[in-house]
Amino acid sequence: MTTLSQAFHRGIAYEAPASSPKMQRAFVVALFAAAVTAVPGSASAAANALADAYLAVSVFVAGTITLVLAAERGLGTDLATLLRRYQRWHVPAGTILGSFPGCGGAIVAITQFTRGHLSFGGVVATLIATMGDAMFLLMAREPLTAIAILALSASMGLISGYAVDAIHGPDFLRPRAIRRPAEETRRQPWAPRVWRNSERLWIALVLPGVIIGLLSAFQIDLDEHLPGTPAMVIGMTGALLALGMWIVRGGEAAPCGNGACEVEYPLVRRIIDDTNFVSSWVIFAFMGYEILVAGFGLNLAAIISTWGPLVPAMAILVGFIPGCGPQIMVTSLYVTGSLPLSAQIGNAISNDGDALFPAIAIAPKAAIVATLYSAIPALLAAYGWHLLFEVQ
Repeated sequence: MTTLSQAFHRGIAYEAPASSPKMQRAFVVALFAAAVTAVPGSASAAANALADAYLAVSVFVAGTITLVLAAERGLGTDLATLLRRYQRWHVPAGTILGSFPGCGGAIVAITQFTRGHLSFGGVVATLIATMGDAMFLLMAREPLTAIAILALSASMGLISGYAVDAIHGPDFLRPRAIRRPAEETRRQPWAPRVWRNSERLWIALVLPGVIIGLLSAFQIDLDEHLPGTPAMVIGMTGALLALGMWIVRGGEAAPCGNGACEVEYPLVRRIIDDTNFVSSWVIFAFMGYEILVAGFGLNLAAIISTWGPLVPAMAILVGFIPGCGPQIMVTSLYVTGSLPLSAQIGNAISNDGDALFPAIAIAPKAAIVATLYSAIPALLAAYGWHLLFEVQ
């Protein structure tokens, strides 16, 4: 499998300024820290955003990458090789990756597109099929509805993906700077020969983080049942560690040259660096959203719930917002009876969750066009349901 970090850094290399990459990353983190300090009332929200980003996204990304790598190791192949061999299955493969709850599968699909292994229609199918972390909430509260929406989204993803590939071709909007890597000829070791303290701490945090993240996804707050705030502490520590490791290491530990990647790079470090890169983007998004809410007093829930017949369209527009926070808000409004099912259907199909952040970073044109294409099946499904079952 081609690493996420290799695709990310190769995809955005042409935009990088001449200054040190470490200085650029440190500057971005310092900029967000200054914004939190400057906006009144945003400090506590930013702390919660750090913990939520780690426990709601980072741990699931790490788990998804680990499962994919383990499956590849067990099968003696990799996802990129399979996609190159069975090109007619790109759209179903993207649909399956997008159907996984959470955003890990969708992020893997985006990476395969930028590396030249997945068609643009496969990306569209992925983004239509995915519901991000909001799927966990819907599964916990209304499992039958969740299954029905998942089936509908997957069907829409398949149809739309094949249609897009027929119209545009598989390489539509693929970044030109991305080249397909040479086949790997040796197996990469799982663990590094020499462990770093930061890597030991990273693993020590991600293991309980997965458990806490799963409990939180099903609306079980561990901090309400244990003394202190262990979930908050683990979430904030994991997020800050991910930011720190991203500043220092980035993707530099996985060098690529002349189209071939260093095959002795341990898989554990690949998982850590890939997860840290995605986590950093998600943390920036979560914190940026909270800063905007605190600074401008935004209330998306109130805006959506007052638009009457336009509620499904408003929910679809909210789906264009990168990140899972606004989408979880829409699902929360639905399960509490504040929004109709048509709005939930439209949002589920149009939203791309946290996968949209790294997609915008490495292939902005493809990400924007793909998410706009998702509006077509979202409008058809949402207003079809609205006209058939909700209009009296």
